[in-house]
Amino acid sequence: MNNERNQLKQLQQLASRRQFLEQSGLTLGSIALANLLSEESRAATIDQPMAVRDGHFPAKIKNVIFMFMAGGPSQLELFEPKPMLNKFHGKVPPESLTKGRRFAFLKPDTKLLGCERSFQKYGESGMDLSELLPHHQSIVDEVCWLRGVRTDVFNHGPAKLFMNCGFQAPGRPSLGAWATYGLGSESQNLPGFVVLQSGPRGPRAGNTLWSSGFLPTSYQGVPFRSSGSPILNLDNPPGISREAQADFTSTVGQLNQLRMDATSDPEIATRINAYETAFAMQASAPELMEVEQESEATLNQYGIEAGKPSFGKNCLLARRLVERGVRFVQLYHTDWDHHGGKGADLRDAMQKICKEVDQAAAALVLDLKARGLLDETLVIWGGEFGRTPMGEVRDSIGRDHHIDAFTMWMAGGGLKPGHIHGSTDDLGFGVDTGEVHVHDLHATILHLLGLDHKRLTYRFQGRDFRLTDVHGNVVKEILA
Repeated sequence: MNNERNQLKQLQQLASRRQFLEQSGLTLGSIALANLLSEESRAATIDQPMAVRDGHFPAKIKNVIFMFMAGGPSQLELFEPKPMLNKFHGKVPPESLTKGRRFAFLKPDTKLLGCERSFQKYGESGMDLSELLPHHQSIVDEVCWLRGVRTDVFNHGPAKLFMNCGFQAPGRPSLGAWATYGLGSESQNLPGFVVLQSGPRGPRAGNTLWSSGFLPTSYQGVPFRSSGSPILNLDNPPGISREAQADFTSTVGQLNQLRMDATSDPEIATRINAYETAFAMQASAPELMEVEQESEATLNQYGIEAGKPSFGKNCLLARRLVERGVRFVQLYHTDWDHHGGKGADLRDAMQKICKEVDQAAAALVLDLKARGLLDETLVIWGGEFGRTPMGEVRDSIGRDHHIDAFTMWMAGGGLKPGHIHGSTDDLGFGVDTGEVHVHDLHATILHLLGLDHKRLTYRFQGRDFRLTDVHGNVVKEILA
């Protein structure tokens, strides 16, 4: 009789899971290979949201580190010398170049602004770099330069959402959430998607940038602090031993599992996973954060000052995270919005922020390569948009937001090192060749991870949603 009861309970649990999956229309078959359609695999995906899963085809990389320069770096001061722009400095651009273009603050008859920075060509690729990024000279032939990136949205918050989620309004999953949803994470003791922040404030749009959207919240990014305990209240209160904490976590997990068996609610799986990860992190996180364990040469390479939070320390933490199997790490560094005015000019303010990121960004690429990790890690550098060829007059002159042509770079497995992809017109208004729309960028990143963006879907409220539109034409062009 007891045997029959146990068998009946197991059948009820399987039926409950099957009923949930059928009603929600969760297309897990599009995430992995055919065996994910089996009952065992579907149950495992709910019960173990970060279990490692295969993609649609063999991947070229395992992990992603996205260095997000929040505010919109000026490609014209950093990567794109424009002699014609300097020649026509102070002139009103022809209407043919501004007609139909959208700007956040400028009128179409605003005057062109030349660049005061000096440029040189570096490496075998002959990539142009300005004096503001001296350390980038060391990685110029390790990087695939995307000079023709284009986006659709010109205000900061929506543009950041568009770059992270493929859509300008909150509610869609971020790129990191899709990656962990599709592939899980190899880390047993840390979240699969980690967010690190530096700069004077958080990025506009806040935690919606690393949200899981309509996916289960297991896949949302987990913000880490850059000093001390990475997450507040991670340590046990006084008088609570690790053994007592283990008993508590185990008991709560069993209670949650009973409820999970009854409802197959993925948010209960999120809760179970959160308790287990937090307990594991109590042992693993302190060691992770002790960057002082690194050699003096490594700390100097990243430009890290002892006891001082910085973008450099976050870059080193990013390397340590992917070493420990974390799937997706995103670094936000704010204050790239150079409209002109106090603290936002193209001279002192621009030089200051470039100094904050230049050395560490280059060090990350070189360090990953030296450790044999660059072949399996994709490193991305860029912001939500670029800056206009016209000047914006405030207390000092700056540049407005520009969505039609800007520069990003990527390095790592599956990419052509030292390759310059795309070009823009003589004044920097639009893309001449090799356009990479944000959706194409997302498709490429997912392709490198072994995921087909046209098959990576989630059914929500009767509709199928994707990270990207069906833009696949750039993927083959920029891959090796």
